Amino acid sequence: MGQALCCVKVEESTVAITETYGKFKDVLKPGCHCLPWCFGRQIAGKLSLRVQQQHVRCETKTKDNLFVNVVASIQYRASAERASDAFYELSNTRTQIQSYVFDVIRTRVPKLELDSLFEQKNEIARAVEEELGKAISKYGFEIVQTLIVDIEPDEHLKRAMNMKRAAEEEKMLKIKRAEGDAEAKYLSGVGIARQCRAIVDGLRDSVLAFSEKVPGTTSRDVMDMVLVTQYIDTMKEIGASSKSNSGFIPYGPCTVRDIASQIRSGLLQASSTE
Repeated sequence: MGQALCCVKVEESTVAITETYGKFKDVLKPGCHCLPWCFGRQIAGKLSLRVQQQHVRCETKTKDNLFVNVVASIQYRASAERASDAFYELSNTRTQIQSYVFDVIRTRVPKLELDSLFEQKNEIARAVEEELGKAISKYGFEIVQTLIVDIEPDEHLKRAMNMKRAAEEEKMLKIKRAEGDAEAKYLSGVGIARQCRAIVDGLRDSVLAFSEKVPGTTSRDVMDMVLVTQYIDTMKEIGASSKSNSGFIPYGPCTVRDIASQIRSGLLQASSTE
């Protein structure tokens, strides 16, 4: 009905390209227009002015000979002032944009190592936006924004990186475990040294106190008594345990004094075998 009355409607964010007998005539803005088709006027097509987005995945190689896939997101739109150029100049805008993005990425990325590539992705995005903007502006398009949304190393490289990271983490765990064991052994040694010092101090005080309170006793008599007492306590603990892997010093059913002499003999034998 609209065509019969020579009226056409152009939607918002859209322009219509008109021709007269196949030759470009005018660009119609959004709204209702009179188009006398009887004089050869017709709409050649419509062009959207909305922002469009295109993802471009480019495989390339870094300076350290590692293959990566760089994914760029290109946001672009046709210029209302140059709608005729955008309509007539390019037959496939998306393919043309992809070609320019490939050219910029494959020029910049081989100059960078993989770690630098992750750090400088914003600089690469700006370079793509600048070069691409210059290239397609003459065709009536403008770049709104360019982003490097992903950098994907090759699958074999990712597995190797994961294995390397796992090995480094395992190495760190072993180092931490070894440091913990060394610290535990050091603290255990400190504890044993303090225990031995306390035992020696206790024995010294006991010998001195006993010698003062019991006239006629010597330090040797006191040490014999202490040794026998500790020996009996040890045998008591061994007998009370259901499972024991302790070693025995030489023993025989002798007198108490013989027990002390045998303890000394056992200690001397142990010292000589070390």
